[in-house]
Amino acid sequence: MNDITSKDLNEIEKVIGEYGESKFRAKQIFEWLHKKMVWNYDQMTNLSGLLREKLKKDYPIGEIKILKKYISSLDGTIKYLFELEDSHIIESVLMRYKHGNSVCISSQVGCQMGCKFCASTIGGLVRNLTAGEMLAQVYLITQDIQERVSNIVIMGSGEPLQNLDITMRFVKMINSPEGQNIGQRHITISTCGLVPAIYQLADEMPQLTLAVSLHAADDEKRKEIMPIANKYSIEELTKACKYYTEKTGRRITFEYALIEGENDSIEDAKYLGELLRGMMCHVNLIPVNKVEERNYKSSHSSSIKKFIHQLNAYGIQTTLRRKLGADIDAACGQLRNRYIKERGE
Repeated sequence: MNDITSKDLNEIEKVIGEYGESKFRAKQIFEWLHKKMVWNYDQMTNLSGLLREKLKKDYPIGEIKILKKYISSLDGTIKYLFELEDSHIIESVLMRYKHGNSVCISSQVGCQMGCKFCASTIGGLVRNLTAGEMLAQVYLITQDIQERVSNIVIMGSGEPLQNLDITMRFVKMINSPEGQNIGQRHITISTCGLVPAIYQLADEMPQLTLAVSLHAADDEKRKEIMPIANKYSIEELTKACKYYTEKTGRRITFEYALIEGENDSIEDAKYLGELLRGMMCHVNLIPVNKVEERNYKSSHSSSIKKFIHQLNAYGIQTTLRRKLGADIDAACGQLRNRYIKERGE
């Protein structure tokens, strides 16, 4: 791996050792990259010219740039389109809350999970992002707004547990005291339900917050909405989720997109209540976003109120996600797809 932006401090120390340089140079490089967020060797002024030239030659840093930026006039949410070194497009969202700035980042270019309500899956998976490309989204947004990012949500395009090693590398690096030092408790990972990876995440990163896209409480209905349900049943998924809560002592958030006439009836709410009753969890209801290529519509407000009331009757804490950036297509995949169409790809 010659991508230095994805290397941790120990790996950079090995690089420096091969150059015959002192070990402390590795910490200097790591801090330039991940604390000062400088990705240009020429600006690393406490390194010798010779070392900088060696690094340029052996470990060139690919340029990632902000391609477009859309600012919501409703709530200040900012949607970013980034262009990667290979010209692929990814997107991220900055959301402003009273408790601080939160950034939702992508983990892949596109997605192969096929969830029918999500624009990210249209066109399938192009490739995985590197840890460095995940970090770059946070750093470029931080630099753009000139404010600290305090919370990260890996809930943009892609399935972060499909490449758990890369995702965990990202978490360790963003968590590093020599870098941005963002605590694991301030990082949320969202998954459509890759059961083996949930067990691994519970064992290896117990301080993270886990969000699971559920969207239906019975297998047949979930299969219609989410193809991953053909591989892992709801029974297998909830068993993994219970293991996660017991192992970590942390509450799971279940994401549930309300789709008119599909999964928003009182019966659906009862099934969900029975499924989750007694589990350390929270349900986040999401009025589904309109996606041009799909026919799904968001549930009526009256249906949503009844759904929430039914879940509350089971003692399940339930919230309705506040819709941010509605005027800038802030849902996953929408802007990227529109931009690619306009570009004629």
